[in-house]
Amino acid sequence: MATRLFTRGSWSEASRFAEILRKETIGGVLLLVAGAVALVWANSPWSAAYHHLSELTVGPASLHLDLPLAAWAADGLLAIFFFVVGVELKREFVAGDLRSPARAALPILAAVGGMLVPAALYVGVNLGLGSPGTLAGWAVPTATDIAFAVAVLAVLSTHLPSALRTFLLTLAVVDDLLAITVIAIFYTDHLAPGPLALALVPGGLFALSVQRGVRQWWILLPLAIATWALVHASGIHATVAGVLLGFTIPVLGRHGAAERTEHLLRPVSAGFAVPVFAFFAAGVTVGGFGGLGHALSHPVTLGVIAGLVVGKPLGIWLTTYLLARFTHASLDDDLAWRDVLGVSILAGIGFTVSLLIGELAFGYGTPDTADVKIGVLLGSVIAGLLAAVVLRSRNAVYRRIQEAETVDTDHDGVPDIYQPRTD
Repeated sequence: MATRLFTRGSWSEASRFAEILRKETIGGVLLLVAGAVALVWANSPWSAAYHHLSELTVGPASLHLDLPLAAWAADGLLAIFFFVVGVELKREFVAGDLRSPARAALPILAAVGGMLVPAALYVGVNLGLGSPGTLAGWAVPTATDIAFAVAVLAVLSTHLPSALRTFLLTLAVVDDLLAITVIAIFYTDHLAPGPLALALVPGGLFALSVQRGVRQWWILLPLAIATWALVHASGIHATVAGVLLGFTIPVLGRHGAAERTEHLLRPVSAGFAVPVFAFFAAGVTVGGFGGLGHALSHPVTLGVIAGLVVGKPLGIWLTTYLLARFTHASLDDDLAWRDVLGVSILAGIGFTVSLLIGELAFGYGTPDTADVKIGVLLGSVIAGLLAAVVLRSRNAVYRRIQEAETVDTDHDGVPDIYQPRTD
């Protein structure tokens, strides 16, 4: 029988992803509210108070941690977000459906395609408009914000099938891993080997502790903070420490703590860390229609919008199509390539990591960073609206698929469609 793409995963994975998506939906709503508040405040008569709050410096200067609140949100709170990403990714590849290379290939390759094409499109736009000095922002349109995307799905009330939701979530997790790799390699201005080497000590003790089943927060938290501080001092963006520490959490065996850790920290990440970062990162002063018109003519803004709206969906859809073509695979029953296009467009919603990369590329408070913010905001809104048109047009089909996924439950509480196929 021919290979099928977007087939249903195991019942346990489908249930777990449903729980994650519910939490991300709440986080996405908070993210949208935080971003909207920041945008309105930054363009109000009280905009100076917003920028003063963002630039308020706190922290011990003796440890070189006297940082503005906006930097604390980007370097500190987002480390929690990437820690959860690390735990989630390890769990998927160790114990999830993606431990199968055949099932892992699709979201991994799609994430790679969804990074290369928008990056190339951004570079092409900036070179074409004669602005080689802005090429540092090439990675801005490569990231998908899963919380924002899921919030859009919730607003649309779409009955997206579980296979497509799982694909979107897994794609976003792999996307985040690729983004943190890009940050570590391409956005490290200077490297201090001493602090980086010292970070191995608390980081190693943290890994040893969790592998041996230590769960006392008063042991693990100081080790995690010390690792984060030393990585920050080394010049590598401190969020890298978060994802690396997440990789150390055991998944299997009697000391497996990935599920419990994710359950405890995902609400903190989605409900607090990411919205607070969005509050400090999304506040750009547009300066009326004249300022917006000037921003829309800038190569950075145009490159980001083109990357998110055109490059991101094109890279994901084209990679998926080519994978199906060369492996002679076909879509699962009831799905069409239009459905893949809709999810691919939805993945063009880039917010949290895109804003982070923009600040790393051009610096906090610079004109280019302001153009990045406008490009990310407009590109994400356009991608969301286009995805709404495509996905809503198929909602009746999705409703029938979702109804089929919830009927005929057998004696063990698992719907029959999740039982092994006999054909």
